[in-house]
Amino acid sequence: MKSFLSCLLLFPALAAAQGTLPNPIADIAMPGVKGRIDHFGVDAKRHRLFVAALGNDTLEVLDTGGRKRERSLEGFGEPQGVLHVPETNRVFVANGSANRVDILDAESLVLLGHVTGLEDADNVRYDAQARKVYVGYGRGALKILDAQTGASAGEIALPGHPESFQLEKSGTRIFVNVPTAGRIVVVDRAKRAVVASWSVPAAANFPMALDEAGRRLFIGTRAPALLLVYDIDTGRVVARLPVGGDTDDLFFSAAHKRVYVVCGEGRIDVLRQDDPDHYALEGTVATAPRARTGLLVADDTLYVAAPATGAAAARVLAYKLR
Repeated sequence: MKSFLSCLLLFPALAAAQGTLPNPIADIAMPGVKGRIDHFGVDAKRHRLFVAALGNDTLEVLDTGGRKRERSLEGFGEPQGVLHVPETNRVFVANGSANRVDILDAESLVLLGHVTGLEDADNVRYDAQARKVYVGYGRGALKILDAQTGASAGEIALPGHPESFQLEKSGTRIFVNVPTAGRIVVVDRAKRAVVASWSVPAAANFPMALDEAGRRLFIGTRAPALLLVYDIDTGRVVARLPVGGDTDDLFFSAAHKRVYVVCGEGRIDVLRQDDPDHYALEGTVATAPRARTGLLVADDTLYVAAPATGAAAARVLAYKLR
């Protein structure tokens, strides 16, 4: 009798948890795209999703409204980071092996110019208030570019190659993952200097997301596979939870109070935020092998890149948050 009652109590809880997990809504094929897929960018006005097909040396342009591939742009050298800047009508593409950032017109996608000399150009972020683009590159620096022209506006030295980084909107700090140093480096972009450095109690801290209102920073690590939650005012780790392996992107939804960890082992881990210091694994959603990058758009739809495997073409999987 006890076992039966336990099941009655357990199944509604499981059903409730499953009801809050992202729901698959689209599968957009990218035939001919080979190799690793890196980060995404979005042009919300034109309903375009940009996919850095690093192993294919192309930028894939998807029509999110029609749920189809619109174009495949060639001529890149291991594209890694993509950024659309609505205010200047520009798309910035960071190229890892070509050591440059390409600047495209957002409407026509015509190449407007290059910013060269950026070894292993990687993640790209935008400071809307200052109209500056930040590019992580080299053995340790953030390059600052004018969002209209791409002209250099200086740079900030770091203790190693930067992976994911996030900018405060209500402050001047930039939080930077520096896995080779085993640190999170805090930069003041007004002073253009490092102002703090926080240790990471694990290795390979690549992805990052920021809950600025809740004063929390989310870090994904691979060895071991963890989600670490930092208090951004003290640098203290307030929570740590096991997650799936090989994560390269993670996102926080303020509306849903959830953290979504994209794991290369073929799943999205969904963690519920009960309060800024307490989290629980709500469930997992199956994706595809080596699907470890993606983008959360409009706090509503999560896109995940699934590289080609065997006879299966590369594709982007779309999930509706709920």
